[in-house]
Amino acid sequence: MLADKERWNKRFVEFPMPSEVSAIVVKYIAEANVGQAIDLACGTGRNTHFLADKGFFVDAVDISDYALERVRKGATIAKIESDLDKYNIAPNTYDLIVNINYLNRRLVSQMKDALKKEGILIFETFIVAHGDYDHETMNLDYLLRKNELLHSFIGLEVIYYEERDDVNLRGEKVRIASLVAKKS
Repeated sequence: MLADKERWNKRFVEFPMPSEVSAIVVKYIAEANVGQAIDLACGTGRNTHFLADKGFFVDAVDISDYALERVRKGATIAKIESDLDKYNIAPNTYDLIVNINYLNRRLVSQMKDALKKEGILIFETFIVAHGDYDHETMNLDYLLRKNELLHSFIGLEVIYYEERDDVNLRGEKVRIASLVAKKS
């Protein structure tokens, strides 16, 4: 865990995260009942702060103490420093789960179980890309395969799904998968 924490701390220093809220979160926040939310791999809190401002009580989880220091303090934000390889999400707890630019397949079934009835999942991360994608090689364990995100959340009602080209923080062309789904 210490090596992962140091790696992520270094990454947040060298490649500061954007402060703007993820577009998919802004677009689909209204689908969720205001209540308890979790922002997995929250980083410096760009989505956490937005959720809290919309009235959610937010569990902001990240391994990086450097990033969590930048998440604002407040009665509606619980900062949780944890390695998501070991973290367990409590079942039937959340009205909203946000997972942006992070993939941990171990958490997929926990996310489904953690949603309350009518709970919303907003999930967006990178896909394996072939062809004209000129960027440093990423570990394939942390990249989705085509349609994997969609198939991972079978059983939830899909509100929105898309796979598309995008640009990462370094200006490199990447593939992204986006999913918004509801637990019935």
